[in-house]
Amino acid sequence: MTGHGRGQASRAGIRAEVEVSSVNRRQLDCSVSLPPTLSTLVPRIEEEVRKRLSRGRVGVTVNVQWSAAVRRQRLRVDEDLAEACVKALRKTARRVGLRDDFDASLLLQMPEVVRFEPPVREGELAWPVIREALARALGGLVRMRASEGAALRRDLEARLKKMEARLASIRRRAPAVLEQYRLKLADRLRLAGFEREAADERVLRELALFADRADIAEELTRLESHIAQARGLLRAGESAGRSLDFLAQEMFREATTIGSKANDAGIARDVVDLKAELERLREQVQNIE
Repeated sequence: MTGHGRGQASRAGIRAEVEVSSVNRRQLDCSVSLPPTLSTLVPRIEEEVRKRLSRGRVGVTVNVQWSAAVRRQRLRVDEDLAEACVKALRKTARRVGLRDDFDASLLLQMPEVVRFEPPVREGELAWPVIREALARALGGLVRMRASEGAALRRDLEARLKKMEARLASIRRRAPAVLEQYRLKLADRLRLAGFEREAADERVLRELALFADRADIAEELTRLESHIAQARGLLRAGESAGRSLDFLAQEMFREATTIGSKANDAGIARDVVDLKAELERLREQVQNIE
């Protein structure tokens, strides 16, 4: 299901803002965008997402701001190395006859003298704040998806009800199919010039074979059972997307069998309507957890 959530958190001079969005996908696929110095946190973020979500293409965007005080804490100056470098430079300047006009800005050009905390340390500092913001963002996304899920379940319930109406119509028409075939067979025999009495045994045998081929009672019973199972899954309120998808496939197979066996125009129309509802149901099921 689609959804969006945003969360913010701040602590000890670190502020994090996290946005999470999701679109429909059968499996869970998570992508994370965050500053390069925090790349070590990607596995942790993905793990937090997996705790809350089981399917969908999920995108996580993380932004972190550091206060001036925290930035100063991250700054490290190797004073011993700085003193040694300045002494060496002054000695060299005197030796070659240059003027000793060095100032503090020279230290910024020495990466080993002035440096920030390495990225791993930065990630450890930021992670508690990012995790808090991520939890809030995921909470918002889950609530949005739950709202959409409730609407989807209502839609699916309505489709199951329409399917039941089609099955009831098929059940009403099914007993008349054999009688219609008997009348057609009798007409063919009469037009062919056969006496009814001479053909009764063969007629009965043909009717028995037709009744066996056209019997759809088992398919109807299985379809009704699948619909009841689907309704139970919807009302259970648990993750049921994969189970519903499987049931929809089974129902489509049973409907196809009924259509091929029924030999009745009215039942054929009901089967077409039934399969149309099943197609819509399968499309919607892809959006359910």
